[in-house]
Amino acid sequence: MLFGRSKKNPIKLADKGVVQWKYATCGYCSVGCSMEVGTNSDGLAVTTRGVGAADVNRGKLCIKGLTEAEILQAAGRGSEPLIRDDISESWQSTDWNTALDKTADEFKRIQEKYGRDTVAVVSTGQIMTEEFYTLGKLVRGVIGTNNYDGNTTLCMASAVSGYKRSFGSDGPPGCYGDFERTACLMAFGSNLPEQHPILYWRLKEALEKKKFPVIVVDPRVTMMAQMADIHLPITPGTDLVLLNSLAHVIIEEGLHDKQYIDGQCNGFEALSALIADYDPVSASKICGIDEQIIRKVARTYGNAGSAMCIWTMGINQSTHGSDGVCAINNLNLITGNIGKPGGTSLSITGQCNAMGTREWSSCSGLPGYRALENAEHREEVGKFWNIDPAFFPEKRGLAQTDIFPAIEAGKIKALWIVATNPITSMPDSGRIRKNLEKLEFCVVQDSYVDAESNQYANVYFPAGVWAEKTGCFTNTERRVNITRQVQKPFANSKPDLWIFNQLAKRWKQSEIMNFPARAEEVFDEMKQLSKGQGRMLDISGMSYDKIELARGLQWPMREGDPKGAERLYTDGRFQFPDGKARLLALAYKENNERPDNEYPFWLNSGRVVEHFHTRTKTGKVGNCNKFSPTPYMEMNPDAAESLGVEHMQYVRLVSKRGDAVVMVQLTQRVPANMVFIPFHFYNCVNRLSLGLLDPYSRQPAYKQCAVRIEYCDQQEAANINIARRNF
Repeated sequence: MLFGRSKKNPIKLADKGVVQWKYATCGYCSVGCSMEVGTNSDGLAVTTRGVGAADVNRGKLCIKGLTEAEILQAAGRGSEPLIRDDISESWQSTDWNTALDKTADEFKRIQEKYGRDTVAVVSTGQIMTEEFYTLGKLVRGVIGTNNYDGNTTLCMASAVSGYKRSFGSDGPPGCYGDFERTACLMAFGSNLPEQHPILYWRLKEALEKKKFPVIVVDPRVTMMAQMADIHLPITPGTDLVLLNSLAHVIIEEGLHDKQYIDGQCNGFEALSALIADYDPVSASKICGIDEQIIRKVARTYGNAGSAMCIWTMGINQSTHGSDGVCAINNLNLITGNIGKPGGTSLSITGQCNAMGTREWSSCSGLPGYRALENAEHREEVGKFWNIDPAFFPEKRGLAQTDIFPAIEAGKIKALWIVATNPITSMPDSGRIRKNLEKLEFCVVQDSYVDAESNQYANVYFPAGVWAEKTGCFTNTERRVNITRQVQKPFANSKPDLWIFNQLAKRWKQSEIMNFPARAEEVFDEMKQLSKGQGRMLDISGMSYDKIELARGLQWPMREGDPKGAERLYTDGRFQFPDGKARLLALAYKENNERPDNEYPFWLNSGRVVEHFHTRTKTGKVGNCNKFSPTPYMEMNPDAAESLGVEHMQYVRLVSKRGDAVVMVQLTQRVPANMVFIPFHFYNCVNRLSLGLLDPYSRQPAYKQCAVRIEYCDQQEAANINIARRNF
């Protein structure tokens, strides 16, 4: 008798008629997987596969990467520019010149009437680095508004702020190779199996070669928590308390690296004085982790020969997000775990090119990690772009999360939204909707005409998706990788680089500047700007061919270097004038919205593996959408029983800001005082979420707010969800 696979039908892959494979980099998350896109005899992308020789993913792709070719021909692609005078009117198709002329004329009219900064631009982490650089040149050097930011403020701004405060510069100091070199891993609010599956595979592969402790800090029993050696189900928003307490134990028990601290750090005395108040007994009463567990974790981390921390939105999306990142950096600085193999503070970035926008878009300053506040930087970039440096503002303008309240206050009259979807992604979305209604003019630039924010646009620019363009992304470990154009842009959509260049021509200022038409020419310009004594973000040793041959190159890679640097700060010198890192004494302040008698449940939110951000892309892919086609809420069975709520029942969640209808999924993954909702769905979780901001990063506290659960009519709820899916 035969058993096992010999009795089953063999796995067969559908023949999709591939005649050519073209190299690309995945356009979803920040892992930066190398892939090849297969095209058929008509030149259309039909499938994808991982690249085995690429160090990042070693031939693997997750479900999103494996189905990514389907987004190019998906329903809802924008085929023509659209225009209308009022958002109550129907769209009218138009040509590119008319749409671009209308946009430029409206921006000029509004700036002349109300002032330069009354036009705002909100960008993304999804377009190519060369496009980011060109958009920054257009906004900073031509349009001239200072109210310009990216949607990375919603996900990575606290990591950026924390790196700058601790190390003197943005830039993750570690690399994926640290998973194989570490002796202890601690993950804060990072659920790799669903957020970054290929990194989870890298971690599991490392653990097969060498066992080391994995510690997960997360209020929910995530898949990552289930595989951990120690799970700390922390009270939401209290990570800083736990981190201060871990540092307390490490210093109290002499587990810190005194030689490293003396040679590479400032601020140890102030830090020591502050954390004296964060003994495990006191801390446990705030963060909800047993005092003995705190001691055990501190000893495990402090005694490891090398140790690393990773984090995602669980740290960043908090009113204490930037402080939390600095406290992680404190932990790794006092144990000497920065700049060495297996020791790092590694923020796991969200979008495919969130690093590219941080590096080159000029959102928070000027290109190449230059600051508007630095007169030498303004002079340098002004000279390079052939414009008067006095045209630049002397400090950064509003972050994205401050731009929308400024619309409400009447200080911003026009908005350009580039490849992002704030009506779904911003907290307190009911208020955002009212903000957008107040605009005199709005233009949306997106690959998909059915992106929800397009409801509020007067002009729509149809843009190409990732494989219809050529350019680079930078991943979490500072690896620059390339996508070669796989197919022509859909219908009459255009690459974002083309759109930015054409719009620039509508201003006389652009005539004295250089706006290269080809992405590789833009990259060469960026290389020139990256050069300089002591510049950390140096890509001058790279080229498109070198990048593709190596399957990605990490910066810094200076001219003449044979390859890029795996890690930053290996020489122990940081980006402050004295070369030393800063240990920061950070007191915890209780300013979160917390559950009470009226709103008794914590609301938590996060990703699921099959979807990406606001589902603009994955919601159109059958093999992704079928797993999560409708909003749902994880709820503890004991809490559900006390309220008479049943599995698969619809309920209405209510916060102080709004309400949302979701389907209940009963699970022990959440405690009895918490519910969890995936954040991907339109008109759902962000109707409830809180708009409180971190004071340094201006990032919203998505993870900490309070809700109550109410009964709702089941047929009415079903109709709401059908309408939402069919929007």
